[in-house]
Amino acid sequence: MIDAIKSLTSLSSMTRGLGSVSEDASSSLTTGMMPGLSTGVTTPGATPGADTGMSFASVMSNMAKDTVSTLKGAEAASFAGIKGTMGTREVVDAVMQANQTLQTTVAVRDKLVSAFLDITKMQI
Repeated sequence: MIDAIKSLTSLSSMTRGLGSVSEDASSSLTTGMMPGLSTGVTTPGATPGADTGMSFASVMSNMAKDTVSTLKGAEAASFAGIKGTMGTREVVDAVMQANQTLQTTVAVRDKLVSAFLDITKMQI
């Protein structure tokens, strides 16, 4: 059911000309709720505009991939619960985590759409 989201090439094609970005895991902070939502670590003496971490496209791509994998895990857990191979508590935990992840993803999407609409309303 969730296999409809295969790749996010449109995000990477929009930011293709922004230069190379180091995706070193040691230079990013990971949030507890969404493991793919990472931000680059900035140093106090960093030059503004310099690459200091992951690009926006890679952060969004990682977040989408983690969302899909969380939803797939919850789906698998619910099927395992129906078969009786997984306990009710584990199924509920997996489904609640998927629900929280999906709500976070929808909130981020809404903010992105709102920001895009604000930009399109600006005068040139």
